Amino acid sequence: MYKLGIDLGGTKTEVILLDQNLNIMKRKRVPTPQSDYYKILNTIHTLSTDLLEDIKDYTVGICTPGAISKKTGLIKNSNTQCLIDKPFREDLENKFDKKISIENDANCFAIAEAKLGAANGFNVIFGVIMGTGIGGGIVINGKIHHGRTNIAGEWGHHTLHQNGNNCYCGKQGCVETYISGPALEKRWQELTGKSQNMPEIIKNLENSNARKWKNEFLENFGFGLANVIDILDPDVIVLGGGLSNIDFLYNEGKNSVYHKVFSDMIDTPIIKNKLGDSAGVFGAALL
Repeated sequence: MYKLGIDLGGTKTEVILLDQNLNIMKRKRVPTPQSDYYKILNTIHTLSTDLLEDIKDYTVGICTPGAISKKTGLIKNSNTQCLIDKPFREDLENKFDKKISIENDANCFAIAEAKLGAANGFNVIFGVIMGTGIGGGIVINGKIHHGRTNIAGEWGHHTLHQNGNNCYCGKQGCVETYISGPALEKRWQELTGKSQNMPEIIKNLENSNARKWKNEFLENFGFGLANVIDILDPDVIVLGGGLSNIDFLYNEGKNSVYHKVFSDMIDTPIIKNKLGDSAGVFGAALL
């Protein structure tokens, strides 16, 4: 049976078709029509139809920002806000005339890296998304762990600092408001007066303000993941998203985490992903 995987990202929508042996048959990506729910539905269906042609025997999995509410069956907690409170799965199943599996982007990332990527061979895996937002997915013995209400792994909304930065979720002090890309860029501008993106910032870490920015980043990264290790104690943590390309997270960042874990022995591997920004679409196909 063929596997159709769809990755609905904030900026791009990618579709991939795998054969029975998980070989890539076809793939295509286009910009996501971010604010138009019905255009998103049509884009997904059109791309999929183009790849499938006359293939009838296939499964469909979708990687999407947010999660399906167990209470309502609608999308919740999505930073693609036009999806919120929409019957996304039901509408797509009507278009495909087929049952569809849906997982959030962090879960798809985690299962892809567990099966095909850097975390292959580990039993308990915590997959981290660090980019525009902060997310996490848990895979235990080859299966996604969802939790009672589908929020397992959501470390981005742990409270890092009481009465801290305001978060879109309505709370204050969430991890996401300190170590996501936009949060780090905002803090850089506050300290240096310069409006720069993350790749530019990483190239300019010499002056005292830059050192203060980096030290704050490392402290918040360390506390955030140390809390995860204290609760889950995973066999491996694999980093994904745009910020996973920052080299110092794998040495200085790891040391910051280790210094904060409640244990007399800490050797949890913190490793870089293998599949890059295609992890989501592979994870979707594997659903």
